[in-house]
Amino acid sequence: MPAQPAKRRFRIILIKPSHYDSDGYVIQWWRSTIPSNSLASVYGLLDECAQDRVLGPDVNIEIEAFDECNTIIDVKKTIREIRAAGSGFVALVGVQSNQFPRALDLARQFRAADIPVVIGGFHVSGCISMLPDLPPDLKAARDLGVILYAGESEGRMAGFLREMDSGTPQPVYNYLKDMPDMAAATFPILPRKVVTRVAGHYTSFDAGRGCPFQCSFCTIINVQGRKSRYRTADDVEAIVRANAKQNITRFFITDDNYARNKNWEAILDRLIELREKEGFRIRLLLQVDTLCHRIPGFIEKAARAGCTAVFIGLENINPESLMGAKKRQNKIWEYQEMFHAWRKAKVMTFAGYILGFPTDTPESIARDIEIIKAELPVDILEFFYLTPLPGSEDHKILYMKGVPMDPDMNKYDLEHACTAHPLMSKETWESVYRGAWDRYYTDAHVETIMRRAAATGLNKTKVIDAITLFSGSSRIEGVHPLQFGFVRRKVRTQRRHGLPVVNPLIFYPWRAYDFTRTAVRWLRLVRRYRGIMKKVWSDPAVQSYTDHALEPPAGHNAPMSDFVKTYADKIPHTHGAPVQEAAVG
Repeated sequence: MPAQPAKRRFRIILIKPSHYDSDGYVIQWWRSTIPSNSLASVYGLLDECAQDRVLGPDVNIEIEAFDECNTIIDVKKTIREIRAAGSGFVALVGVQSNQFPRALDLARQFRAADIPVVIGGFHVSGCISMLPDLPPDLKAARDLGVILYAGESEGRMAGFLREMDSGTPQPVYNYLKDMPDMAAATFPILPRKVVTRVAGHYTSFDAGRGCPFQCSFCTIINVQGRKSRYRTADDVEAIVRANAKQNITRFFITDDNYARNKNWEAILDRLIELREKEGFRIRLLLQVDTLCHRIPGFIEKAARAGCTAVFIGLENINPESLMGAKKRQNKIWEYQEMFHAWRKAKVMTFAGYILGFPTDTPESIARDIEIIKAELPVDILEFFYLTPLPGSEDHKILYMKGVPMDPDMNKYDLEHACTAHPLMSKETWESVYRGAWDRYYTDAHVETIMRRAAATGLNKTKVIDAITLFSGSSRIEGVHPLQFGFVRRKVRTQRRHGLPVVNPLIFYPWRAYDFTRTAVRWLRLVRRYRGIMKKVWSDPAVQSYTDHALEPPAGHNAPMSDFVKTYADKIPHTHGAPVQEAAVG
């Protein structure tokens, strides 16, 4: 009997890096809250290549995936495993601008051991897409011998692996001008052991890529293109079934605006069929725009398909700010009707609000938050700095004009001021950002949110848990809620490049104090908010509660100027001096 051919191993380690906190420690948790679609997409492509044995019938392609937001990366172990296999590489995938410093630090360690490293994601793609030459951080990576990958990998992964295996990769791969069709694209998927490190066991997939809008602060249109591309309902069903085999049926659909997916109805109909006829326990989190309620049947079908929460890009309610950012599709008079439609479907609403448009002042921001609290029945409001993200038109304009921007990419996480504001000093802007969370999540407004939830049939525990998380993340953990997780980890030896590793005798007592202090603050917040929930639900008249925001929209759909006039007098002018100084300077 002839001897079987020897098997050769080719080991690939995928890492979705996190980023650093203000002390230089990696932000990671026992359980994270947001799944990585980039990690799932690349894993799916590589798994397909492994099954097809694209490196030859005698080569076993081994793939392992890690999300650093919920996993401590053992660099030395990874190096040993790749060396033991005899060949392979490390791929840092889905790297956003704020994660690039961490990705570069990891790359330094692997390159020092002569392990090949590839970095891809929105930072690499955005910079290559919009800038005339490579910025310093990408040049630093290239000088280390790191391979830069810009664009999408559908239809290209097999060829890329062959080049990596032969030791002849290109220093830079640029596919930004050749976007692949998504019809019959490889399914994004991750092993169950990776998915279960995300709270709620959520995974993700993209039903479409690209966006036709022109928002100047957005990177998606310049990385994924302005021509929308879509998966078919058959492909989405296959993705769901493949995950269901692992007992994973909760999905974050990562489309920037699912309501503009031309296949939205066919996909939702298919998911409805899976839920109602085959008993799939599907849960969805969607991202949509403020006009989705005008699409007949969209909200109703989304709810039937399993959508229990939706993220809405409210962005701002000031018409001047929206027009200046080319966010022309947002119309403030539509907001009330839109939020009512989601509430009627018993879907919880999360809205993002950007602080720092050129016309914003401390007073206007405070006023607008009060308008939202009183006029819009939104459940969760989260705040972001207007940030010139690499890959956006805003960043390119500032870069080409030589306007100073913070050189530290770690701060480009939408919760730091990264360039000057025309009307507010940096200190004032930072104070406004911190104050926005306090202004929205007052105990009185938390009670109002809970009363609205009770009156309209939302899940009380889900709502109060979300309020707790979004209210406390920034104020207690010092991170944005979208970077939050459960039980913070801080590894003494995993600190930002250039910062000293703290002596164990100093680090561990400090960490014990830090952990205990944080836990106590969370317990106090949970106790206070649970007390508010108990108070609301003990009210015999809770289900008959109403307020101005819960009234039919047609009854108070006044012009924005009326809202401004009504609420402006309620805001104390406490920031006049800093604004004046910034304007003069």
